[in-house]
Amino acid sequence: MRAKITYFLLAAVLVVYFVLVGSRGVLLIQQGTAVTVVFGAAVLVLPFIGAWFLWHTTRFARRAGRLARELEAEGGLPPDELERLPSGRIDRASADAAFARRQAETEENPGDWRSWFRLAVAYHDARDTPRARKAMQHAIALHEKAAAESR
Repeated sequence: MRAKITYFLLAAVLVVYFVLVGSRGVLLIQQGTAVTVVFGAAVLVLPFIGAWFLWHTTRFARRAGRLARELEAEGGLPPDELERLPSGRIDRASADAAFARRQAETEENPGDWRSWFRLAVAYHDARDTPRARKAMQHAIALHEKAAAESR
């Protein structure tokens, strides 16, 4: 719950920032000189890029959360069996061992979104965020495809 509150607070701060930057871009365009109009237009692009990124990130988080809830309801969430360091961080060797199991499971069931979800969690635990995100995106795509086929 704390992560959700933090996310929404940061998103709200970003939206305020987008409005402030956008208003500065409009003010620059209103100056009317060639340089300020070009610069103002360039400044106006930034809030749109930021809003697009925020929308995609929120959409990804909502879809991943939906998969987590569905998998939890089925009893298929991976158990937290990882060893921890005294600092509370996950032990690298423990994460690598869990990753190997999840990777083998996914290779056996490449079309199962549940396996890809668990692989994404294993990538995350192994601190490989880019691959974790790609695996989760693949799990989401497989889930949506299965949902579309069942309609």
